Amino acid sequence: MSHSARAMHEGEGLGAHRAAAASAVATAVLTVSDTRTLETDTGGALVAELLASAGHPVAWRRIVRDEPAEISAAVVGALADDGVRALVVTGGTGVAPRDVTPESVEPLLERVIPGFGELFRALSFAEIGSAALLSRSLAGLARGRVVFVVPGSRGAVRLALERLVLPEIGHLAAEAVKTR
Repeated sequence: MSHSARAMHEGEGLGAHRAAAASAVATAVLTVSDTRTLETDTGGALVAELLASAGHPVAWRRIVRDEPAEISAAVVGALADDGVRALVVTGGTGVAPRDVTPESVEPLLERVIPGFGELFRALSFAEIGSAALLSRSLAGLARGRVVFVVPGSRGAVRLALERLVLPEIGHLAAEAVKTR
């Protein structure tokens, strides 16, 4: 266990961790869908609503088709946007042939945070059973920003945001910009 993880585990850094986790983080919301519009995208709308209600400004909200080049371009755009410190990508995380979000996003990450996907699937399993294994949710850091990739259903969005993203987004955004 690293020193910082051990310190947090032992409670030494818990106050600083909680302070960082509570800071506001401007976040972009990207929905991946061939069929949704901003008006019909209930998952992306819920992401924006939950972020805003937790004090995290929504920098922008967009929809792209389930096309690797479109997904990658939108993520690269978010990573280059000075007004964005985090990105939540929703949709396209299943196992169907058109579900290409993880393959499109992961190569852009400098660091993957394996615990995010692991915890999301564990929490999902408690709610929906073995169907949780179909989720390919992930998170990571890139260009000083934190990126979360979650399923598009409202239930999955609520689970991911309330249990994982919102409690840690401030801390992860602070970690993403640290230098050695």
